Amino acid sequence: MTPNQPYPVQGAGLGLRRTLMGPLAEAFPEQIGFLEIAPENWIGVGGALGKRLHSFTDRHPFVCHGLSLSIGGPAPLDETFLQRLKRFLDEHRIRAYTEHLSYCGDDGHLYDLMPIPFTEEAVHHVAGRIRRVQDILERRIAMENVSYYAAPAQEMKEIDFINAVLEEADCDLLLDVNNIYVNSINHRYDPLEFLQGLPAERVVYFHVAGHYEEAEDLRVDTHGAPVIDPVWELLDRAYEHCGPVPTLLERDFNIPPIPELLVEIDRILIAQQRWTSAHTGHAAKTR
Repeated sequence: MTPNQPYPVQGAGLGLRRTLMGPLAEAFPEQIGFLEIAPENWIGVGGALGKRLHSFTDRHPFVCHGLSLSIGGPAPLDETFLQRLKRFLDEHRIRAYTEHLSYCGDDGHLYDLMPIPFTEEAVHHVAGRIRRVQDILERRIAMENVSYYAAPAQEMKEIDFINAVLEEADCDLLLDVNNIYVNSINHRYDPLEFLQGLPAERVVYFHVAGHYEEAEDLRVDTHGAPVIDPVWELLDRAYEHCGPVPTLLERDFNIPPIPELLVEIDRILIAQQRWTSAHTGHAAKTR
């Protein structure tokens, strides 16, 4: 995003899972500023469930986080899917579409996020595909820095690879704070240095989530637990680097009752307000 361009959403968001639709429909918490869904889980869904989704998208700001674009994969882009996706995004007035900087298929779905080799050749391959997606969707998209557990054929650093793709594709960034922390443990680098190397002006929103500690030197990105203190601390540094960016809480399983999720939502809002005040005060001093 440019300094004069507003974010597509505001405040703190929550990933909308079907188990949450009933409780949220009964009493929608005022703390939740936007919702996120995976379009693949909803494209083509009609009947009562489709109407229920419409009842949410008609009343609340939504973003979409895709699962199957496979932007780094060797197989051709599924342009039939992209046309269906475009209609879905337009129909539900989706504010932003994001995907994973990874791949998940090669003549079939692999049901996991596979690491793209950090090479110059891969930069050109991925950037060209992103530009094609943006042309078909007729909108900018944002790519997410992903967690990964192997780095095959690595010729450049992860941070250099991400920045090169963003620059060549001229796309935006979905900054996942938890993924930075997870990767910093698994691949032994400084998470703050990595964070500060990302382009703040391209960020559309943040993700924050919990993960699983498999071993002292291995973290698994699960979205199935509360956010831990080191990730909260890194989120605070992300606000320092980028400003009070809209932030979405991800929780994919072991989903607790709404009041427990709101504790984490409130923590996001408090941090955002603190950095809003800090940035406002700094701007006033520099006038």
